[in-house]
Amino acid sequence: MKNTTTISLIVLLILTLTVGILSSFEQVNSTWFMLILGLSCVKFLIVAFQFMDLKEAHVAWKIILGTYIFIFFSAISIVLL
Repeated sequence: MKNTTTISLIVLLILTLTVGILSSFEQVNSTWFMLILGLSCVKFLIVAFQFMDLKEAHVAWKIILGTYIFIFFSAISIVLL
């Protein structure tokens, strides 16, 4: 269990550095912003499932979280495009 936590932490650090580097570019267009938003959604899911123990929660909570992420990402995508 400790091994998966360490791997998740390393992946989160890599994703955070990637998002930081991508957002520091001068010309960030909607495609870059969608990539940054997608990576942030992945980070949110990793934190929710790994560190908040949502992987052991009831299926309804997993569906609610997935639906929330989908609606959030879709709404921002529609506004940007």
